[in-house]
Amino acid sequence: MSNDVSSTQFQNEFWTATSGDLKQKREHIETPKKGTLADDAVKIMLDPSEKHQDWLGAGAAITDSAASLIWGAMDASHRDQLLHELFDPEQGGYSAVRVPLGSCDFQSQTYYTYDDVPAGEHDADLEKFSIGEGTPGAPDATKDLKYIVPVLQEILKINPAVKVIASPWSSPAWMKNTDHLTHGGHLRFGEYTGNGYTDKDRFEYIYAQYFVRYIEAYQKLGIPIYGVTIQNEPSNAAHWPAMIWTPAQLADFGYHFLRPALNHSFPDTKMYFLDDSPHALTKPISEEVPFEQAMAFDGMAVHTYMEPYDRLYNANRAFPNWSLLMTERRCMMRETPENAAHIMFGVIGNWLVHNGLGMVTLWNLALDERGLPNAADSTGRRGVITIDHTTGKVQRNLEYYMLRNFGQDVPVGSKVIKSTNYTPDGYSGGLGSVAFLAPDGAIAAHLYNPTGEPIKAAVTINGLGDQWQNVTVPAWGTVTLHKSNSLINESGIPADDEFKLNPSPDHRTDVAPGQEQ
Repeated sequence: MSNDVSSTQFQNEFWTATSGDLKQKREHIETPKKGTLADDAVKIMLDPSEKHQDWLGAGAAITDSAASLIWGAMDASHRDQLLHELFDPEQGGYSAVRVPLGSCDFQSQTYYTYDDVPAGEHDADLEKFSIGEGTPGAPDATKDLKYIVPVLQEILKINPAVKVIASPWSSPAWMKNTDHLTHGGHLRFGEYTGNGYTDKDRFEYIYAQYFVRYIEAYQKLGIPIYGVTIQNEPSNAAHWPAMIWTPAQLADFGYHFLRPALNHSFPDTKMYFLDDSPHALTKPISEEVPFEQAMAFDGMAVHTYMEPYDRLYNANRAFPNWSLLMTERRCMMRETPENAAHIMFGVIGNWLVHNGLGMVTLWNLALDERGLPNAADSTGRRGVITIDHTTGKVQRNLEYYMLRNFGQDVPVGSKVIKSTNYTPDGYSGGLGSVAFLAPDGAIAAHLYNPTGEPIKAAVTINGLGDQWQNVTVPAWGTVTLHKSNSLINESGIPADDEFKLNPSPDHRTDVAPGQEQ
């Protein structure tokens, strides 16, 4: 089928509306009739003749906390229904997950790495490496085998194409200058682990092999690792597992140690730079990362906790081969509809994608009605969904609908295309838009209204003349449209279960866009 839409009248259309207060939840709305431009409508032009980045997918993190609820709080039947709802391409269509490579702050188990030895000892040959003991999902299984692995295995049965991105929060303590998992510290750069001064005797080399052993272990369990980052939030010396890297150290380690190790064993595995918020990009990336080192990376991973978001331009236009991924953002449990919508629908789901983002993975896929489990005091958060830890009942949060806007309407492999935009940052000004051209010529688009009042929009496609479709975008909400000459996924969303939230205290370390911390 040709991708030229200049003479195409799409046979099928599917439009939805979601309001920031969730009184509308991807509500199927009548397809607007084609006609003249309404006098009070904001014009939105979708232009498939101007193509931008590839769309790689959307999803959320399978932390130990999230997996423990999905595996431990739900019976097998309800778990299967939920995972199909989320990951089945004929339902929610989520297509990416992020997993911690080792433990993080959102744990139901105590902190661990895959090679923990007593303080003062080394394991240079990684003889004690293990992602866990026991049968995956068994009550006596440990580490990743207890919850994360069995949940991933079920997800991949439903959709084998789901991309898995892995990020470490810390190396094993014996590889660090502090000999502790928590409170930062850094890798023992330039130090040696055995009898010799070759690269293979260095801690950097051993740590690169640690990544390889992880990928090997997961591959044996039927879980391919699509890509890795070197460090979660390398600027954050948190009191949970954490580790500090400068951008120059990330680039050097990736170029000299990790990429060669991956090339030897897993050359298809992608490697992403940074994995932190834009505040870490204090100057153009080309001043910190030599071009030769940059070419060892497949792109950059970012979080969106701290502005200014336009610092991303310090990096995402420097190296043409880089993809831009968003690997983490959460909402607080007490976030207002306006603030939550600005974060999810506005900055992430609209403005960042409009400006180069090719994948979205939010933070915990699931937390309970208290914002738990959590091994640190980073409480007061919510997951994409909320699971009652005593009954397994499910409620879907605004983050769920943002991800479903992508999963249900935008096939992986689509191209982001030009569309009219009236917001400079995703949370102020007028309507924002982002649009996609699928491989089969279908077109999808999301409109976001960053104001507290409904806005009337008029949508057309370049090449289709004056065939405007007028639609009202709800306050702090989205309208999505999907036009195709093939069948469209029009699956509905189950009703939420009823249960009360009991939030743990907020420990707020981030704020909504445009607000001061």
